Amino acid sequence: MTLTSAVRKRIKNLLKEKNMNIWKLYKATGVSASTLTYFVNQERGLITLRTLLHICEGFNIELKEFFDDPVFDDVYDEE
Repeated sequence: MTLTSAVRKRIKNLLKEKNMNIWKLYKATGVSASTLTYFVNQERGLITLRTLLHICEGFNIELKEFFDDPVFDDVYDEE
């Protein structure tokens, strides 16, 4: 799985785990709902690390916890 796909999947899994939707995540992070929606729905390929940090804050987790998940076990570079 590509790194971008793994990040996207992890966000989707956390949305389910935390019983959140894009709107709730937007309210918790300040990251625009359109940015979140475009990324999660594969309409935008990349997000910045700063955005990912804000997403983690919205989930009330640290970056290291975000990446400490089996979805990242077999990632590869997109190129």
